[in-house]
Amino acid sequence: MRALELGTPGGLREELNRLVLAGEKQATAGLRAEYDEEGEELEHVGERLALLDDDGGQVGTVEVTGLEVVPFAEVPWEFAHAEGEGDADLEEWRAAHRRYWERVGTPVTDETPIVCVRFRLV
Repeated sequence: MRALELGTPGGLREELNRLVLAGEKQATAGLRAEYDEEGEELEHVGERLALLDDDGGQVGTVEVTGLEVVPFAEVPWEFAHAEGEGDADLEEWRAAHRRYWERVGTPVTDETPIVCVRFRLV
């Protein structure tokens, strides 16, 4: 089983894992370029992933229910809302994700390919 490590280690990962385990977070967005850089295949519908904490311990299991790759500017509100992070609208989601990716050294443009993964906790 492949791993799912949300966000960055520390408080952010802890909060995102909490949202998944509470059933509030049912999607996550990633940069297509990161998959290429790491030689990682995209997830596929039906695949189960081990949700990991900072120490590599499995805190849950999710099953992929949907996946699409779209330009950053075309990520739909339905997907952004499914991320369950409390964004009020798509503009707030985009601003928060731009800030996050800039902070980790991978700024995005409207054309940046985003991997939109939907999942359910099993």
